[in-house]
Amino acid sequence: MDFLDFALLTSVFVTFFVVIDVPGVAPIFAGLTDGASKAHRARMAIKSVAIATLVLVGFAYGGEWLLGALHISLDAFRAAGGVLLFLIALDMIFEKRTKRREERAEKVAEDGAETEQHDDISVFPMAIPMIAGPGAIASIMLFMSEATGSIGAQVSVLIGLGANLLICLAVFLMIGPVMKLMGETIAAMITRILGVILAALAAQFIFDGVRGALLTV
Repeated sequence: MDFLDFALLTSVFVTFFVVIDVPGVAPIFAGLTDGASKAHRARMAIKSVAIATLVLVGFAYGGEWLLGALHISLDAFRAAGGVLLFLIALDMIFEKRTKRREERAEKVAEDGAETEQHDDISVFPMAIPMIAGPGAIASIMLFMSEATGSIGAQVSVLIGLGANLLICLAVFLMIGPVMKLMGETIAAMITRILGVILAALAAQFIFDGVRGALLTV
């Protein structure tokens, strides 16, 4: 087995930390499980992260086959993924992404307001699209395409992803104390900073995709 690629692992970790945006997702989880028992919150936290993991790992290993079936080159997908991530970054910087998430969460809460039992929010909206959204799916496919042929690189990608999913799970399980500590102002500040970082990473994906396409012409 190849040694782990720590540079790639770091890049993957930072990218998913930004794309998943735990500081932005945590308040949504808190709102959707408000008033629920600790057991229900824990169950929703575990199921949400588990389902998101299955979705992302599925695209990690099946994404390249899907692109091949659609006759889409990796360079084209890399450039398109970069554009998508850049748009997400703009939303994070101007807080549009958080607003949409809150509106989606409010709609889910209203739809389930007539029932006394708390709804199962693990699949929608928490796992998809809150955690395993378009940005995360595009990112895992991009990184796994770069790691093709190297087991060490693939393991590095999965470790970087897994670390973020564990952080997400830990925050969900401790959502009460985390929300009291973080507050809305700090959460908004962190989201904006992460948005700027994601914009730079997205630009790099676009440059790589365009350069790769030009070299193959």
